[in-house]
Amino acid sequence: MKPSSQALVRLVLIMASSSSMLLPTLRRATAFTTFPQTASNRRQAIAWGRTPSTFARWMSSSPTEGESSDSAAAAATAASTNYPFEKVEKKWQDFWMENQTFKTPERDLSKPKKYVLDMFPYPSGTGLHVGHPEGYTASDVMARYWRMTGNDVLHPIGWDSFGLPAEQFAINTGAQPAETTTKNIDNFRRQLKMLGFSYDWDREIATTDVNYVKWTQWIFLQLYKKGLAQQSSVSVNWCPALGTVLANEEVINGLSERGDHPVERLPLRQWILKITDYADRLEAGLEGLDWPSGTMAAQKQWIGKSEGCNIDFDVEGSEEGDKVSVFTTRADTLFGVTYVTLAPEHPLISKITTADQKETVDDYVKKTSSRSDMDRTASKEKTGVFTGAYAIHPLTDEKVPIWVGDYVLGSYGTGAVMAVPAHDERDFEFASKFGLEVKWVVEPKKNPEEMSKEEAFTATGVATNSADFDGLTTAKTKKAITYNLKELNKGGPQITYKLRDWVFSRQRYWGEPIPIYFPVDFLEGVIPDDVDPKEDGCEHTIRYDQPIPVDESELPLELPHMEDFQPGDDPAGCLARAADWRYFQKDGKWFARETNTMPQWAGSCWYYFRYIDNKNDEEVISKKLDEEWMPVDLYIGGAEHAVLHLLYARFWHQVLFDLGYTQHPEPFKKLVHQGMILGTDGEKMSKSRGNVVNPDDIVNAQGADALRLYEMFMGPLEAVKPWQTSQVSGVVRFQNKLYSVVKKAVENDDVKMDEETTKILHKTMKKVTEDIESMSFNTAISAMMVLTNHLQSLKENIPREAAEKLALMVSPIAPHLGEECWSLLGNDKSLAYHPWVEYDESLCVDNTVTMGVQVNGKKRGEIEILKDADQETAMSEAMKQGRVESQLEGKDIKKIIYVPGRILNIVAK
Repeated sequence: MKPSSQALVRLVLIMASSSSMLLPTLRRATAFTTFPQTASNRRQAIAWGRTPSTFARWMSSSPTEGESSDSAAAAATAASTNYPFEKVEKKWQDFWMENQTFKTPERDLSKPKKYVLDMFPYPSGTGLHVGHPEGYTASDVMARYWRMTGNDVLHPIGWDSFGLPAEQFAINTGAQPAETTTKNIDNFRRQLKMLGFSYDWDREIATTDVNYVKWTQWIFLQLYKKGLAQQSSVSVNWCPALGTVLANEEVINGLSERGDHPVERLPLRQWILKITDYADRLEAGLEGLDWPSGTMAAQKQWIGKSEGCNIDFDVEGSEEGDKVSVFTTRADTLFGVTYVTLAPEHPLISKITTADQKETVDDYVKKTSSRSDMDRTASKEKTGVFTGAYAIHPLTDEKVPIWVGDYVLGSYGTGAVMAVPAHDERDFEFASKFGLEVKWVVEPKKNPEEMSKEEAFTATGVATNSADFDGLTTAKTKKAITYNLKELNKGGPQITYKLRDWVFSRQRYWGEPIPIYFPVDFLEGVIPDDVDPKEDGCEHTIRYDQPIPVDESELPLELPHMEDFQPGDDPAGCLARAADWRYFQKDGKWFARETNTMPQWAGSCWYYFRYIDNKNDEEVISKKLDEEWMPVDLYIGGAEHAVLHLLYARFWHQVLFDLGYTQHPEPFKKLVHQGMILGTDGEKMSKSRGNVVNPDDIVNAQGADALRLYEMFMGPLEAVKPWQTSQVSGVVRFQNKLYSVVKKAVENDDVKMDEETTKILHKTMKKVTEDIESMSFNTAISAMMVLTNHLQSLKENIPREAAEKLALMVSPIAPHLGEECWSLLGNDKSLAYHPWVEYDESLCVDNTVTMGVQVNGKKRGEIEILKDADQETAMSEAMKQGRVESQLEGKDIKKIIYVPGRILNIVAK
């Protein structure tokens, strides 16, 4: 994949202006790039004495004699030594830590506030790669900018340190997860500090911290008390070899994605959180949020609200009055039903299957049980078997066969569908394969005779072959049939959701213990004090039907130390082997703790709350601090895993809102996704691909600010961009040049700004301010590069005022450079809270204009005059143009057409 031509052009424009020795290298590096004809590129090319088109050809040409790549490399090396980044960056990082520069202030309610949040990082064993700091840098730029514009700022960081990846890393390295997690966090913390991020490190938290676990468990108990945390028998993808339940995405063709181990579809006792109770609220709450449209759409699609009709089909001959209930958004097609299909997991199958079909159906159900929902829905091949049973059509009393088909999912809707092959593609494919009847009950409004019957007609139209409903439009037919069913007590209007309740159990070690325990029963006549369920051979029954919440005063419930924490083939999880922890006596009775743990999602559902009040041992968050700091004003993170995290976090938040623990119904006011930074090969960075770039290498070679500048300069924040280490040198040259400009300005108290410099400075301040506000960091940097080039052209006469403004503007993106330049200019305090630059709008407007001069309608030259210059002035300037003068020689001027600021046309004969 080619790097962004826009970003590369900007690098070239800056690098090439710094040394002619670099030109051959730049030409070779950009030979594959098309230089866009943007206004800024045209201006820069012309400033170099070249037209835009010749500039592009020139940059793609071969080096001329005497221009060697070695000399270019030497120049680059020399340039990189101008600014002592190692010394400067350590100096200011030490200063910030010693002075607690970024400690969150006590709220001053007379000032605005900004809560700037990064998505919770997972501290992997491999540390950061250069793609990770992009979002962190963006949030840091905003935090620094908002401090300088008079806001109270909260900018914290912490670690999503529980979960399967951390456990697996520990297993692979033969260490305890607590040890490896601590080491990984230490490495991540070092790397983030190395990059100069302005976090309030006093707010640092980790989901594995004992006090954090306490409050995560406390929130679970509130969910339990509210009836939102329940046990249920859930059909899951159980992998005995891995000893855990797998998500649908992790099962391919009946095998685990990791290791290709067999997966079984089993009903397991699981804790679920009833997120479906909040489906309406979760959708409605999106209104008014400043989120990317794609993420908003993804949230709504995951919730999947559908308005339709519930329809009951009686099972023929059922003595117990069994019914097959289906949900449909197309009640208008009810007269086209020719069969009913049940999911292989449907509970009615075993009851209604006839004796002669039992073996066939049982074999089919067993065969499909190992396939995940995703695997089944992705399969193009339709499979199924007839149960031998029939359902009764609710309006016609006709018999329709009941089939089992794996394209119907037990986890979605009612686990059954009314099949209308004429008007549903999947049903049409199924009916075509098994020779089932097709009834056409909807036809187009126009030219119905032209409707093809070689495929399903899924569009809306008018009803046909539908008894009294013939001729009605689809919308009216839906309403009429739904009303009819309700009157007959055989169905009626219903709203359903694609959203499923959240399966909250994990059969692994490294997670928060679920704070629930159960009574233990023994054989009749056994005295509890005489037995010990921890001992082998002690017969007992754990009463999972009688869950007991751990008393809040006993929280946190900590994990036991286990030498062997690897998963086993027991669905109860590895904690079931920690008998001394699992079983305990209380008031003369034995009890057993829950051995499932919480998923990694749990800790990341509420961390933004804990940052606000992370030292509070008495409550999850104080009402005062919630009122002062919530909601999050800017939330930055990748889009890859955002959908479920945002859904789960908003669910927990809305529950806490209902319980009165927060005054704010939504947690995240504004959401921004940074684009992924790809490897140099154009692929996602990963260890397996060998394309990972370590930020330590970039920082050691060129400095933290160079990395920050480059990542913000690569292109728009939201865009996907390929990493090119060779291009970092472009921003290094800018960094060096800016430092040099400031050093020259140190003693220039008496140097006054000329009119041109004043206007360029104010235009730059306006541009940088507006671009940072809109998070257009790449163009903000471009503007500062232009100003720096101009100031450099003034040689020794660089105004000190301009240098100070430049140091302030660059500081949010390159904070070490900004602080050092500010200090060089004689300021004895950090600029972190210095007021942001202010521009004069009147100085940002050009009062001159370049306009064409025509002779007899043909352009013969250009003049630069005041916008409101009169005709006499315009003619005077025009006559100074050689080509204009030569065109008028020997002719009489008959007419002058002059529109100030736009056109001057001289008519002469």
